Amino acid sequence: QVQLVESGGGLVQAGGSLRLSCAISGRTSSLYNMGWFRQAPGKEREFAAIISWTGTGTDHADSVKDRFTVSRDNAKNTVYLQMNVLKPEDTAVYYCAATAPLGGLPQRRLEYDYWGQGTQVTVSS
Repeated sequence: QVQLVESGGGLVQAGGSLRLSCAISGRTSSLYNMGWFRQAPGKEREFAAIISWTGTGTDHADSVKDRFTVSRDNAKNTVYLQMNVLKPEDTAVYYCAATAPLGGLPQRRLEYDYWGQGTQVTVSS
């Protein structure tokens, strides 16, 4: 079992920045690829970013590329999502999720085995 706890969400003005954290615990917690997803009101949960378990591979959705950066510190069992130049359309609940490293950097929700409870990010215009 792997437990995930997100933190760092909040209210920020457009153009501002936030850094989300995802604390990972459980057996072999560092051996998972870690993704970030987000879900806006009335919309489906969508992929935002993923980082490989080694930290050497990353991918970001086109909607956040060049503004968001995913990273991890395996010594601290923590994954981060640095969000810059935030826009009102970034308002959503942000979730981190874990998937076993079976190859590639998956973007589909169904490929993830463990999920956190989410943290709210609200961007005001």
